[in-house]
Parts: sequence; C-alpha cells; structure tokens
Amino acid sequence: MSDQAALAPGAGRGSALLKWLLAGLLLGLVAPVWAAPLKVAVASNFLAPLEALADVYHQQGGPALQISAGATGQLYAQITQGAPYDVFLAADRARPQRLVAEGAALADSRMTYARGRLVLWARPGVELPVNGLAGLQRSSVTRLAIANPALAPYGRAAREALQASGQWSVLSERIVQGQNVGQALQYLATGNVSHALVAASYTRLDEGPAGDHQPVDAQLYAPIRQDAVILSGTASADQARAFLAFLRGPAAADVLASFGYRPAGGSR
Repeated sequence: MSDQAALAPGAGRGSALLKWLLAGLLLGLVAPVWAAPLKVAVASNFLAPLEALADVYHQQGGPALQISAGATGQLYAQITQGAPYDVFLAADRARPQRLVAEGAALADSRMTYARGRLVLWARPGVELPVNGLAGLQRSSVTRLAIANPALAPYGRAAREALQASGQWSVLSERIVQGQNVGQALQYLATGNVSHALVAASYTRLDEGPAGDHQPVDAQLYAPIRQDAVILSGTASADQARAFLAFLRGPAAADVLASFGYRPAGGSR
C-alpha cells in the first residue's frame, strides 16, 4: 500500500489546507493565532470591566490583552517615560489629549469609550445621609477615603463633589487619599475608613465590600468622560484599532452597562 493510499479520508484535503495556511502566513494573508497580546494600560476603576471585555473580545477572535492597571496619572507618567503599551484607557480626557499633543499618541485614535459615575459607600453599620452628600454629618465620619485628586479623575470628582456640597472644609482632616480609586475602596473593605467616594462600577462586583452605597448627585462634579488612545510607539496599530472599534460596538456596550457605565455620548 502506498503512503498516499494509507492516508485517512480527508487527509489529503487537510494536507492541502495546511500548505495553504503556511503559504498564507508567509505572504501575510493569514493572521497567526499566536499573535502577541495587546498591551493595554487601564485606569483602576475600569479594570474589572476590561477583564470582562477581554473575555468577550477573545471569544470573537481578538488577541489576548496584557493588562496593566493603575491611576491615570501614574500610567500617563509611565507612558511619557517609554512604557511599551499599545493602548491607554484613561479615566479622563486630559491625559490622552496631552499624549496626542506631545506626539506620544495617535491623534485620530482618541475616543471616549465610557462615562463614569461617583458613589458614596459606607461600611456595614454606618448609615448613609438621607439627603445626599450635603447631609453627611461630621460625627458619623471617622475617615473618608477618596483617590488622590492629582492622579485619579475619580479623586478629582470626589473633591469637586465635597467642595460643591460644602463638605471639603468640614471633613478635610478626616479625608484619606489612596493612590487610585481601587485603593480608596480597599480602605473601606479593610475597615480603615467609615466612608469612601469611589467609582459606581465597583457596586457591580460580586466580591465588593459589604455596606450600603448611594449615587452622588452628578451636578456636584464635572462629567467623568473616559478616553482611550493608541500610543505612537505601538507595533500593533492595526490590532489596537480593531480593539477600539470593538469598544464602540454593541457587545462592549452590554458589558459597560452591566458595570454601571453610561454611553459615551449620553447626557448627564
């Protein structure tokens, strides 16, 4: 029996397909399934949604995401110092815009991918004010955690809300700042503070800290529009553009809504 005759049915077609795939790879016609992960720097408040989005994106045939999370200001500093990210998902608009102005990001790639909201969270046994942030009593606050306003947009929004409600000066000695909004929430989870002003997206996490939370009046702080941008030094620009296109699509919109984010173009 010849070698050819010994092949199982369809083996010839499989061999031909293999040759076609190999030829396609050499010609750049077929994307290799082992493509390098897309390196994404993301603001801490968006880490959990991004992890969920990464699963959906991979199921749709997209590459894996290599995710690095931190405060927007910290990530911006890393990028300006040459950190090799492909995409930056910030928690504000200012840093991506600044990167574009500095030539460190592609101008035509900048887009708003989500709009965040702020919540006041109290640990178990601590009551929330009936009439919103302005009703927060100094006697009920042992410590109030926020993200660092200089680094994190949600920290800046927290400071704006406290100032607008007249609470910033009243509670200033009791305010504890975390490096990012995730650390502010951690202070609450470990019982180190009685209250925290954090991203509303954390309220959708199954493993979030116990306690009650309430939305902060959106009129008390500037809209939290979160922008994405592709970095100029990327070697994966096409993959990065495909990922941003995915973020604008219906599958991503469903994930964003499940984490409490508003559409990028919606009203307050």
